[in-house]
Amino acid sequence: MNRTQSIAFSGIRAAIIDLDGTMVDTALDFHAAVNRMRDDLSLAPQDIDLIRSFVGKGFVHLVRSSLSTDFNAVEVERQFADARASFLRHYTVGNGQSSVLYPGVLEGLQAMREQGLQLACVTNKQAAFALPLLEKMGLHTLFDVIYAGDSLPKMKPDPLPMLTVFQQFKRKPQEVVAIGDSINDAQAARAAGCWVLTVPYGYNHGQSVQQLDSDGIVETLLEAARCIA
Repeated sequence: MNRTQSIAFSGIRAAIIDLDGTMVDTALDFHAAVNRMRDDLSLAPQDIDLIRSFVGKGFVHLVRSSLSTDFNAVEVERQFADARASFLRHYTVGNGQSSVLYPGVLEGLQAMREQGLQLACVTNKQAAFALPLLEKMGLHTLFDVIYAGDSLPKMKPDPLPMLTVFQQFKRKPQEVVAIGDSINDAQAARAAGCWVLTVPYGYNHGQSVQQLDSDGIVETLLEAARCIA
């Protein structure tokens, strides 16, 4: 993998940007909801670093991963329905309460808009949570289109959300860069055939972003905007 300084970007007309771990640090909200869920199930609380490693593949994965530290696969499935309902109840109340923008996010998005880029937010978070969160963070008006985890039949790492954005924007893959923090973002973008940039501060299931197949690491979205420009 290369740093962005060694990559010659040209002809970029649109950017697809992930939400959790890329624009917004939502770990504290997830941590609170998971531990309230666990308390409802009479389970011990989990630390935030463990919760961070579960983030990125949707809330179903998050809930199952939390339960799997206590139960075998059969028992996880037996507990899942009650755990899911509890998590959703607590997360609905806490969504966005402790979340914060990462440095350079607002400035980076504004710079991309000033460059004339079309912007899409593609996230695996359900629309019922993604849209209110984007609004709370003051980001919703900066995007031309937003696809959540339940907007389409498949979500990342499947390329369908990326391909759908290409079609809606009327752009070729080589005219689009995807920016994210995890293997889901990288794999979806690679499968769709567009450029890939990675931020180093997100979740990525506890793995180093240096291991991802991307075209470069950008410290902030503002650095990404400068790189694209």
